[in-house]
Amino acid sequence: MGLFGGQFANVVEWQEFRDDILFWKWSNKEIKKGSRLIIRPGQDAIFLYNGKVEGLFRDDGSYDIESQIIPFLSTLKGFKFGFNSGLRAEVLFINTKEVLVKWGTKNPVLIPAPGLPGGMPIRSFGTFSCKVADYDVFIERIAGIRQQYTMDEVKERITSMLDQLLMKWIAKEGRDMFNLQVNASEIGKGIQEDLDMEMLKIGISITSFAISSFNYPQEVQKMAEKAAAQSMIGDVGRFQQVAMGESIAAGKGGGAASDMAGIAMGMAMGQQMAAQMQQNQAAASQPQAAVGGTAPNFCPDCGTKTNGANFCPNCGRKLV
Repeated sequence: MGLFGGQFANVVEWQEFRDDILFWKWSNKEIKKGSRLIIRPGQDAIFLYNGKVEGLFRDDGSYDIESQIIPFLSTLKGFKFGFNSGLRAEVLFINTKEVLVKWGTKNPVLIPAPGLPGGMPIRSFGTFSCKVADYDVFIERIAGIRQQYTMDEVKERITSMLDQLLMKWIAKEGRDMFNLQVNASEIGKGIQEDLDMEMLKIGISITSFAISSFNYPQEVQKMAEKAAAQSMIGDVGRFQQVAMGESIAAGKGGGAASDMAGIAMGMAMGQQMAAQMQQNQAAASQPQAAVGGTAPNFCPDCGTKTNGANFCPNCGRKLV
């Protein structure tokens, strides 16, 4: 036994471990006498025998399978290795880490909007995190018939549900169709809850879901920027404050910020000049009173020459 035992010994471990793989199955034909199980940090090992879970091992380390593992297996506690025979079993390695993944809509999502029969086409991007949460369900639905399961496959499943979920939660939480980013947190939270409920059906939990941006069609984006600019210009004081603030922050008097400040000041001066002209016109239309106790040369009512009289010789208007 000692002479030939080393020839059958092997190591049961997750070969070429990667963070973007949720599980990997060791499925050699037999586990031989003298074999060791190696569990690394971030991994759990599950022994399967005839498709059934026999034991779950969570602590990382190196273990002698015959003396440290088999005594804890459900139906294999009394298993004895023979000279020419080993244990025909599979070992499922689970990635216990929470994995962060970037996502994005494949095509624009048509969000219902007033005045747009076809809806507003919007793209969205962000991240989500997930991990294996229910081993029994995960083995039954995925791992029992697969060699491994990658995050690309999880992402594909998530993406297939995003269009409908974005439409649903934008309609519920989106207050401003042209500024959905304001409600991105509420929209993302709703989507996470729905995704988590769906993905738990295969044993995977969605632990977070974040929306980084909403992208509008170029024409719509330009219109929104123009509307925002017009709104700011309508409030000259605010426009001037913003322009001057940018100029000060830049530490220089010239440049775009200086130009904006100059435009704002010019607009303010123009408004002041127009107001002054209106005041002057109003003053000119009012009757002129006597200056310094001296009668005016002409009557302010009828225009008759006064010749220094205290009363108008034509209409009788008191002049002094």
